[in-house]
Amino acid sequence: MENRRSLEKLQIRLPERPEEIDQDAEYCSVLLDGEWADIRFHDYDRIYRVHGLYEQLFHEILDCRSPDVIAKLLKEQLQRDGYDAEGLRVLDLGAGNGLVGEQLRTIGVGHLVGADIIPEAAEAARRERPEVYDAYHVGDVTAPSEEVAAALTAAEFNTMVCVAALGYSDIPPSAFRAAFNLVRDGGWIAFTIKDRFLTEEDTSGFAGFIKTCQDNGVLEVRASERYRHRLNISGEPLHYVAVIGTKHADIPAEFLT
Repeated sequence: MENRRSLEKLQIRLPERPEEIDQDAEYCSVLLDGEWADIRFHDYDRIYRVHGLYEQLFHEILDCRSPDVIAKLLKEQLQRDGYDAEGLRVLDLGAGNGLVGEQLRTIGVGHLVGADIIPEAAEAARRERPEVYDAYHVGDVTAPSEEVAAALTAAEFNTMVCVAALGYSDIPPSAFRAAFNLVRDGGWIAFTIKDRFLTEEDTSGFAGFIKTCQDNGVLEVRASERYRHRLNISGEPLHYVAVIGTKHADIPAEFLT
């Protein structure tokens, strides 16, 4: 059934009263095996199980632009520094089904490792984009298995990318720190985050955390751009900020408090 579905357009419905639903609670209804199923947007395990649902929902219907934006912004910074993307050894944190990784390959990234806490994400990436990643690890980067920890250390990353996965209940500051600290000093840090999470209205913990990293010279922001991440289910724009920076030191644990 999964293979048959992948060849057809899925039938997807958005809620009839979308104005009453916050971004964190957004959902859609999908016709699967003759029955309508409600799937919350942040229930990524359920979304990744259905071949093609992520792209059709977020990219065709809601016009998500984040993978293109971060790849373009990173490419521009590399060109300014005269740095060949082939030399990048990238950790794609919250890699999902590989859409961001695919864009990173288009700008010439040489070595790419995906990491996600959801097994279904890895399954979707291997199913839909088997050639994108050199390796893909499943687990919590704050407490990886010995095998995964050894593999991440051995990868000798000089770049970390994290797109549209920070805040809410997906990737907290502690996981960002763990991945950041896997990158060598002088390496690239590229991420996107909801614009509100970098203001005084932040509820995610990232506004103060990122500011502390900047103020202490741990992270140097080289470029940032506010952009339209995607549409919400009411058809209104959701704005995020894309950031490209340079790592100068590991993030100490006390920055999380």
